[in-house]
Parts: sequence; structure tokens; C-alpha cells
Amino acid sequence: MELDRKELKRLRERHHRRHGIHPWHSKAGMRTRRFLKRAFNIRQGRAPYNAIRKRFINGSRLDGTHLCILIVAMLIASIGLDINSDIAIIGAMLICPLMGSVLAIAYGIATLDRNVTRDALTGLLLQMAFCLATSTLYFKLSPISTVTPALVDNSSPNIWDLAVALAGGFAGGLGNSREQEPSTLIAGVAVATALMPPLCAAGYGIAAWDLSLFLSALYEFGINVVFIALGTEAVLLMLRTPLKRDLNDDGIVTDEESAIADKLSHIVRRRIIIGTAIFAIPCLVLTASSIGSAESGVTDAYGVAETTRELAAVVPGFEDYTVGVETSLANDGSQDGTKREVVARVTTEAELDKHDRETAEKLISLNVPELDRVEFITE
Repeated sequence: MELDRKELKRLRERHHRRHGIHPWHSKAGMRTRRFLKRAFNIRQGRAPYNAIRKRFINGSRLDGTHLCILIVAMLIASIGLDINSDIAIIGAMLICPLMGSVLAIAYGIATLDRNVTRDALTGLLLQMAFCLATSTLYFKLSPISTVTPALVDNSSPNIWDLAVALAGGFAGGLGNSREQEPSTLIAGVAVATALMPPLCAAGYGIAAWDLSLFLSALYEFGINVVFIALGTEAVLLMLRTPLKRDLNDDGIVTDEESAIADKLSHIVRRRIIIGTAIFAIPCLVLTASSIGSAESGVTDAYGVAETTRELAAVVPGFEDYTVGVETSLANDGSQDGTKREVVARVTTEAELDKHDRETAEKLISLNVPELDRVEFITE
């Protein structure tokens, strides 16, 4: 007797359970999986491994021309931050050669090549020194001594900077591993991840003797470097880039060296994940603090979220910021007999000095032009 549909379905499901067959293994599932595998196959179009290595290493080489371009780019970026010019800042990022060293560091770590990692890291530190010296000298000589919104924006790390750096590093690693030349893509990544402006802001912090702004800007630069490298390493691992197995550089790879390299690779990956997670904690805390302070305000018409983030970067011991309208009885014969004032309150752990108060008032007045007064509260 012919079985009905329900019985056939029940028998089919029992057969699948017994033999460990899942719906994903059906014909439709297999076709979908093959399509997704082809669509997101980053190994297709990959350049030869020796070409990938050459690109990553050559991008970090330093010479006189490289350093001259770096100084010029830093000068343009410093001017852009000083006069709040987005065009100048973007132009500086387009010609900035810092990205090459960051990508080379990622390659060296992903392949366990200590020589490449050491040389790229040394090159990055040298370039940082040139950048800080150039920006500090510029801001010392500049007639403009105020903190601009562009300076604050590039010294206020948040979770979105982290996400952009991670995505940018992934795109940079992917572009550097293609058969085609990746120049256009790398330039776009350099603009998106903004390596140079935070270093400029750190130089301003040195010139103005503002330790809080200097450390915040340097931390934002570090966030960009670490997560660009992490995104690039992810691409290199997905491409199965060969490890350097000749650990003692004698030209011979033994089975023991190969096993040690595999074991070391897993250890390094685990430590990198733990280290980057710990390094990101302050960024997460600052973001949560700025969002929480913004949500506690009655409205964001006064740019509470942006100003909170800026104050957290430049005001020592910053805890909270709110803006509100206070109404009181007026003695000036006004029509409704009331007086309305826009009042901002800044809460800090310790009492601020005159310079810090003036800096906070200038930042607040940028977003609250009708500001009547600022109250500083110490807890």
C-alpha cells in the first residue's frame, strides 16, 4: 500500500537523524553553500605569495623621499587641524606613508617573521618621532592657540574609530593581496582610518603642555594601528599565507622547526586576541560614558553627545556634562516676569584650574552659542 506524505516525511526525518544528515546537506542547501563559497572566496584573484610578501615589505621601506613626504604631509595635516579644514586633512592622509609600516607589521606577525616585524615597527616609531616633532614645532610657532573641533575630534577615541580601523585593515590586507595593483584602495583605506590626524593632535598636546589631550590622541592613534593590523592579519590568515618556518635562518627547515612554528603561530594568535581586547577597554569605556551622558540630557539640540566626547578627551577627571534651560523670576521688567538661561554643567573628580575651565567653556560654546554660563561641579 502506498505511504501517505506525512509517513514519508516522518521516515525521511528518522533516516536523517540516524545518519547525521542535516537539511543543509540537501541539494538546495548544497547549491546555496557553493554559491556563498564562490561569492565570498577571497582566495580567488590572489597574487602569488612571494608577490604579497614583496608588496608588504616594500611598503614599509624608509628613505629620504619617504621621510620628506611624511614631513610635508604632517605639516599639511597640522595646518588643517589648526584652521579646521577637512580638505587639508584629507589631502594629508592621501599622501601619508604611515600605512605601509602598519601593514608590514601585520604581515610580519601573521607569518612569524621577526625580522620584518622588527624593521616595520622600528620604521613606524621613527616616523612617529618625525610626525610629533613636526606637529609640535608647527603648533609652537602657529599664531592660533585655541583648541579647534578638528583637534578634539582626532583626540577622542570611540568604538566607531575601532570598527573603522578593523574594517579598513581588512580592506587594506585584501587590496595588497590582489593580482592588480592596490594603490587606489590603499589610499582610500588611509583616508578612512585616519592615522595621521591623531598624531598631529598629540603634537598639539605637547606644544600646549596638555597631557590629557596628548595621551588621548596618542591612544586614538594606537587604536587605529592595532586594529588596522588585526584586520590585515585576519586576511593573511584566511589566505593561508605561509609561515616563516626557518626559525634559526640557517636555510634548512627541519620537521622540529615546522612543528614549533605551527605551535608558536597558535600562541601568537591567542595572545594578539587577548591583547587587543584589553587594549580596547578604555575606548569602550569612553564611548559608553559619552553615550550615557548624552542620554541623560533633555535634548541633543545643543550637541551634548559631541561635546561630551570632546570634554572627556581634554578635561582632566571628567565625569559628566549636561545642558539645560533654567527659569527664574526676573527683576528687569520682562513681559512674562521670568528669566531663562542656558546653563551647562561639567562634573569632574577634582577642581579644574583656570586653563582647563577656559578650554571647557570654549568647547561648550561651539555647540551652544546662546550659552549664558557654565557651572563646574566637583565630586
